[in-house]
Amino acid sequence: MEMKWIKTFVITAKYENFRKTSEELFLTQPAVTKHIKRLEESLNIQLFDRIGNKVALTPAGHTFLLYARELISKYEQGMKDFESWKQGYNRKLVIAAAPQIASSFLPSILRNFIDENPNIEVIINVLKSYDIGEEISSGRADLGLTRILPIHTNIKNKMIHEESVILVGPNEGKEAAFLDEQTILHKYRLITHNHPDYWDNLLNNVKRYYPTVQTMKVTQAEVTKRFIEEGLGVSYLPITMVKNEIDRNKLVEIKPEKIIPPTSSTYVLTKVETDEVLKFITFLGASISTF
Repeated sequence: MEMKWIKTFVITAKYENFRKTSEELFLTQPAVTKHIKRLEESLNIQLFDRIGNKVALTPAGHTFLLYARELISKYEQGMKDFESWKQGYNRKLVIAAAPQIASSFLPSILRNFIDENPNIEVIINVLKSYDIGEEISSGRADLGLTRILPIHTNIKNKMIHEESVILVGPNEGKEAAFLDEQTILHKYRLITHNHPDYWDNLLNNVKRYYPTVQTMKVTQAEVTKRFIEEGLGVSYLPITMVKNEIDRNKLVEIKPEKIIPPTSSTYVLTKVETDEVLKFITFLGASISTF
C-alpha cells in the first residue's frame, strides 16, 4: 500500500469525481483510477461504487476514510519532524505574533534566542492580535505575543512590556523642528486604527480638542509608516515601531500638548508551559527591557 494511493482516495472521496481529483492532484484520470484500483486490491475490498462519471463511497469506503485521513496526517507530520531532525533540530517552538510585534522588537530578540538555542526550531505565525488567543487555546501555537488581552479563560496571560505611544509625522527638513501638535493635526490627515487596543478612546480625545481633524483608517502599522513617510498623514504609534525611522530621520516625533498619548502593552499568552516556552519567556523578559 502506497501513501499516494491513500491521498488519491481521500481527494476522490471529497469530490466523488475522478476528473476533479485528477485536476487537484495534477494526475491523469487513468492514473487516479489506477491508484484507487490498487488500493482496493491491497485492502481486498471495494471502496467506491461507480455511477456513470461519478463515484460514491461504499460502507467500507466510509469506514476506511477515517483511517486514511489519520494516516495522511501522521505521515505529513512525521515527514515534517524528520526534516527538522535532518536540519539539526530536536525541539520546536511555535510562536503566534501580532504584526506590530513581529516587525518591531521580535526579530532582534529572536536572532539572539536562536543563536543561543540552535537545537530549537522556531516557527513564527503572524496573526491579528484578536486571533492569537484562539491559536493558543486550540493548541496550534505554543506561545502568543499580542497587543490585547484575550477573551479565552483556558489560557494564561502576562504583560511583559509597556511602552509609550507617540505622535509621528513626516520629516519636513528644517521645518520639522517647528511642527507642533495643533499645526500637524490641521495640516495632515490622522491615520487611525493601526493598533488593536487604543484607537477608539484616543480618537475621541483628539476630536474633542481638534474637531475638524481629517482621518484615514489604515489597519496595518507598517503601511501606516510608509504613508507617513510619503506625507499622506500622521499617526500615533508605539515607540518601538518607529524608533528606527526616527533615528534615520524618516519620521519625526511631535511633542504632545493637549492630547495625552496612550501606552501600548505587550502580552505573552500560554496554555501549556513546556521547557521551550519557559526558556523563551525567560529570554524575552531579559531582552525586552533594553527596548
